[in-house]
Amino acid sequence: MNETAMRASAAIDLAAVRSNVRALRGRAPGAELMAVVKADGYGHGAVPCARAARAAGASWLGTALPEEAFALRAAGDTGRLMCWLWTPGGPWRTAVEQDIDVSVSALWALREVTVAARDTGRRARVQLKADTGLGRNGCQPDDWPELTAAARDAESAGLISVTGVWSHFACADEPGHPSIAAQLTAFHAALAVAEAAGLRPEVRHIANTPALLTLPEAHFDLVRTGIGVYGISPAPEIGTARDLGLRPAMTLEASLASVKRVPEGHGVSYGHHYTTSGETTLALVPLGYADGIPRHASGSGPVLVAGAWRRVAGRIAMDQFVVDLGEDTALPGDRAVLFGPGDGGEPTAEDWAQATGTIGYEIVTRIGNRVPRVHRDSAPEAGVPAAAGSRDTGGTG
Repeated sequence: MNETAMRASAAIDLAAVRSNVRALRGRAPGAELMAVVKADGYGHGAVPCARAARAAGASWLGTALPEEAFALRAAGDTGRLMCWLWTPGGPWRTAVEQDIDVSVSALWALREVTVAARDTGRRARVQLKADTGLGRNGCQPDDWPELTAAARDAESAGLISVTGVWSHFACADEPGHPSIAAQLTAFHAALAVAEAAGLRPEVRHIANTPALLTLPEAHFDLVRTGIGVYGISPAPEIGTARDLGLRPAMTLEASLASVKRVPEGHGVSYGHHYTTSGETTLALVPLGYADGIPRHASGSGPVLVAGAWRRVAGRIAMDQFVVDLGEDTALPGDRAVLFGPGDGGEPTAEDWAQATGTIGYEIVTRIGNRVPRVHRDSAPEAGVPAAAGSRDTGGTG
């Protein structure tokens, strides 16, 4: 298919991914870096972005789901790889066979992974997660001594290697929040208990992207970078992507499907929540909430069309929305840019987040698989596999 004939595309600049990883590594020079590529690389394509991150020095990759980790192994990744969201009866055996680090937060999970290790005849790589205050996964402090002691017993029996002890911040994107210091104290306490149990993990880690950027005391042996890899700020309070030396990797655009003049008083889209104030030109953008464009961006989402910012006019429908060009002109097939790095005056994902009352993470991650990913490389490097023009309609393959 000719790219210019696409209804819409999400172009991913792999050079931006590499640049972001290097910038983030520079903020934590004493720690290894994990590039988190869960949720199909936050909507950017897990496999190409993982390869770009590895090329830029990411010594670890991270996923939420086991299946995401398996897809990376199937694509040829052989480096350190961790996944952390497990439910009872999960594919522990496959993870052990594929040398994937698995997260354990409770005795039931430790029991299941040790069974898998015994069945495969291989040591399982296990990372123990402490709940230091986030209140999601992780072992509570009262249960932590029992879990660490049981893990040490399994390690002594040759069934597992405890490769990591880790946790996750609740409010690192709110600098100065009192929970940050409290969680750091709790993490130090958890590490002391693990050490007293005889555990000597390869890596200790708690820092996500905002903690990497603002809390050097939280870097420990490894920092986990998610949204920063893709060039998006974790929070306005920390700064814009440009402030942080990051470059947004995704540009979302579409070809106008219709351009027409309409009279004053013409209703636009469902419910007629927008009515033209005079004779004007309406342009139709063939993207909608089935593609991941937030319906609650109706009337507020910014789009660059015909050289200027426009706001979504009326409701966003399943497959399309309208912008009002006023007296400006455009032709069917002309570009509408919803967001990108901002170099050409287009909005950014952070602009969309502000317009819709959400976070940049959601804006890029929710773009669906009806929108082809086109992986490009604006600055190819020697020794880095070429990806320019490669197309991916979603998924992790």
